[in-house]
Amino acid sequence: MNNNDSKRCKVGELRPSQALTTFGIGSIIDLPNLSVMVMGLEDWSYKDTVEIGEQRLLASVKEMLGHQVKSLRSAPVVPDTYQVNQFDSATLVGIPVAPFPRWMVCPYCRRLAPLGSGLFKLETPYRTDQIRYIHANCTKPGKSPTIVPARFIVACKNGHFDDFPWRDFVHRGPNNCKGGLKLLENSATGEAASIFVQCEGANCGATRPMSDAFKMDLMAMPVCKARRPHLRDHDDAGCKTPNGQDMRMEPMLQGASNSWFGLTLSALAIPQASGKLKQLVEDNWTTLGKVQSEQNIELLMSISQLRDLSEYTAAEIWQAVQAKKTEVPEEDVEPTDIKTPEWEVFINPDSSEKGRDFQIRIAAPPKRYAKYFEKIVLAERLREVRALVGFTRIESPSDYDNPTAFPENQRVPLSRTQPTWVPASEIRGEGLFFQFKEDVIQKWVKKAKSLDAVFMEAHQRWRSARKLEPPQEFYPGIRYVLLHSFAHALIRQLAVECGYTTASLRERIYSTNSKKPEVEMAGVLIYTAAPDSEGTLGGLVSLGKPETLERHLDQALDNMRLCASDPLCAEHHPYRDGNTLHAASCHACLFAPETSCERGNKYLDRAVLVSTVERSDLAFFE
Repeated sequence: MNNNDSKRCKVGELRPSQALTTFGIGSIIDLPNLSVMVMGLEDWSYKDTVEIGEQRLLASVKEMLGHQVKSLRSAPVVPDTYQVNQFDSATLVGIPVAPFPRWMVCPYCRRLAPLGSGLFKLETPYRTDQIRYIHANCTKPGKSPTIVPARFIVACKNGHFDDFPWRDFVHRGPNNCKGGLKLLENSATGEAASIFVQCEGANCGATRPMSDAFKMDLMAMPVCKARRPHLRDHDDAGCKTPNGQDMRMEPMLQGASNSWFGLTLSALAIPQASGKLKQLVEDNWTTLGKVQSEQNIELLMSISQLRDLSEYTAAEIWQAVQAKKTEVPEEDVEPTDIKTPEWEVFINPDSSEKGRDFQIRIAAPPKRYAKYFEKIVLAERLREVRALVGFTRIESPSDYDNPTAFPENQRVPLSRTQPTWVPASEIRGEGLFFQFKEDVIQKWVKKAKSLDAVFMEAHQRWRSARKLEPPQEFYPGIRYVLLHSFAHALIRQLAVECGYTTASLRERIYSTNSKKPEVEMAGVLIYTAAPDSEGTLGGLVSLGKPETLERHLDQALDNMRLCASDPLCAEHHPYRDGNTLHAASCHACLFAPETSCERGNKYLDRAVLVSTVERSDLAFFE
């Protein structure tokens, strides 16, 4: 943690995957006695990171952030060695953070002041969970009380973040009053109407309820200062609305779920070459891409850095490396089109090379579902790599087709300059892939034209309400609604009956891309996405046996017929019952955790799967 006292110390622990999905750059981490913000890439220790190889994902990141990006790298890794003194600078390996918000409150005397005021002192005991700020001059007798962060902050849709403007707010505008502030709570309910800010300045006595900040017109809030605390600067471009007006800040609570949304790109490690040696070179390209001679390869083999290639000579490996370096990239392959190559591998399992991180085989579909599925593919080994390319505030990126579709002016950068690397994580697991029959899908799509029009209207209204043009862009289609609903129904069934937690399963939908309509896709991959042993023990693949899978499909679809919230759930209309992007679905029947769903629980309708109490004319499964 970095602070004004120039002290550096360890303040907590995170899993590597959390540095991308939950507590990435720009997010707030709540610790036992303080809250901190993750700093930008300039503060990260490059030497403590490890390069992660995935060429397809790197190409997509370059397409989005620029070709100056050279690598995907893990979060700083703490060595597995005993640390004699955890405060020794040589052992401080981790993600840099700084206290945020900077305004703190004493729970005893209710004094409200920033950390830079000199009223508060940092205590750094040996135990990291006891690091805290104290109010040394508090009127409380005995031990100095631990201060807590003021739980109100401000943000804007362009991703800027700042401390709550306490002085301007209580004085209803800019004021030269230097009086001390207090944050008073008149009741234990915690509601904004019972919380008051009070100024103790001479001849002032200004006071104001916090409920004034949450009025819908936002006129009580100041103009956005374009502050980016994770980069320790202000945006040079300023902050304007799409209409060119000054953007006003929006108040929110410190732990609000919409204060940070990570923008991540993900790709599965699939075979990219024909032939075992070529594929092994591809798998180890992170290391082999840097070699300059055959002697370099001999040196790497002597220190056991190329164990996968031990059956080949250094000359053979060097020849394959030279051949790869001289390859001309295919012009018709779009770097941002990550899913089409994966789809082609899954529908032709026998033609792909098996690797350390990718092994698939075909299984027969259950007899009663053979008319719906072309094939079931068991993925015994999968490796997914995710890269953080930015983040947003207030507006969720899961509402878009992919992160590249999110408005660039609302995408907050990870560094002050163009990054040369981005944080990434890799997860190994297993999965089940379902390929639907294209002719059956097309027949159903024609039958569901009325519902398609409803979802299209909801999509346009949703984008128009957010002033996104053109409103019809990025609509995934009714085919996607069917595949997405099926994936959620199956995830919930596996979680209930098979012991997997819902958050440890993840979906990957392969639906026809509007930019490549000639590649007709209709598939669903359900795979384990938890970075622990739960995703590597074969439990999910074992469910792909025809007789076992048939029972789970039966149960999953049967659970969709009735919902605990029926008839309200079954009757829900996407835009008549509020500006939503889902029909018959809710938390009781079809919604999944945010980490499991790639579209934020949108474009869902269980009526497309089976008959419900509201309608039976759209059921795909008879």
